[in-house]
Amino acid sequence: MSWLIFALLSAACAALVGIFGKIGLANIDANTATAVRAIIMAAFLVIVVAIEGNLTKIPSLIADKKNFLWIVLSGVAGATSWLFYFLALKTGKVTQVAPVDKLSVVLATIIAILFLGEKISLLNGIGIALITIGVILTTL
Repeated sequence: MSWLIFALLSAACAALVGIFGKIGLANIDANTATAVRAIIMAAFLVIVVAIEGNLTKIPSLIADKKNFLWIVLSGVAGATSWLFYFLALKTGKVTQVAPVDKLSVVLATIIAILFLGEKISLLNGIGIALITIGVILTTL
């Protein structure tokens, strides 16, 4: 059940990203703000990895070309996601942007089923459908 605790903490922190981001974008270019945010995130995460004593593991990650490529692609996807998120926040309301952003849950599930062969239960499927309906309702 530790995954659930971490997922809930992730959701709480992600909610604050939208709130703090919207406030911080008042008189700033969205892409510049995203770049500054990324620098802060990178520095923070390097400190976390250093505290954990895992800095020495970075070369072995880079040496594994296949896994490194997937990590790079994940980073590019994350960066572009945040560029678009902050652009959306700049002109939209958090109450509009955040729910639509959660469509990523639906898309990730579909992609995981199609390409990773993951299975979901009927109950999970209903939940995904309800998220989709919720996104549609919040955009109307």
